[in-house]
Amino acid sequence: MISIIIPVLNEAKTLAEFLSYLTENISDKYKVEIILVDGGSLDKTVAIINKFAESSSIPVQLISSEKSRAKQMNLGSRKATGEILYFLHADSYPPKNFDIYINSEVKKGNPAGCFRMKFNTNQWGLKITSWFTRFNWRVCRGGDQSQFITKHLFEEIGGFDEKYIIYEDNILIKELYNRNKYVVIPHTLTTSARLYNEKGVWTLQYHFLMIHLKKWMGANAEELHKYYLKNIKA
Repeated sequence: MISIIIPVLNEAKTLAEFLSYLTENISDKYKVEIILVDGGSLDKTVAIINKFAESSSIPVQLISSEKSRAKQMNLGSRKATGEILYFLHADSYPPKNFDIYINSEVKKGNPAGCFRMKFNTNQWGLKITSWFTRFNWRVCRGGDQSQFITKHLFEEIGGFDEKYIIYEDNILIKELYNRNKYVVIPHTLTTSARLYNEKGVWTLQYHFLMIHLKKWMGANAEELHKYYLKNIKA
């Protein structure tokens, strides 16, 4: 079984469409469960999930959590019954039959990895960024590409580092690359460019680069979060 774990927070605008997409693009070949972990939404996110769960042919759990993607995803993993965990953002749309591709890689002996990625825009800077996601280089990785990992390996690593409010996905990915256990599936996930549209492509790329650089130079979790709040979240 694959346990799809989705951290959510105030996603009411697009959540119904996203959940419908998931159910339409999961194959009938494997068992799948969907675990949505809400970090305290103030909009209609919870109501949309409950309505979806009533009619879904796929088992759906809604879990309440403290706000923090790392904490939300770790909690979801503890509730998961699948042997494979698939962490997915609520604005990222995996390819059709994504569960087949993930299971195939695990059967080949690849316990962790992601899909290639593209943004839902024709902006040329983001098209270049997307093109590089085909390469199995750690510098080309990020949480928007989604993340599959066997539950055994996830627990062995210790899950997401909850000290990190941001950058938690990169910390996990670094552990996986250090263990030489990462594969990039040659199918494409489509993710939203909404933050780039809001902040500006080059401005946001600069700030993300600065976050990576600060971490490389030894910045701790709190320092990275402060930079994010000042330059991206603001």
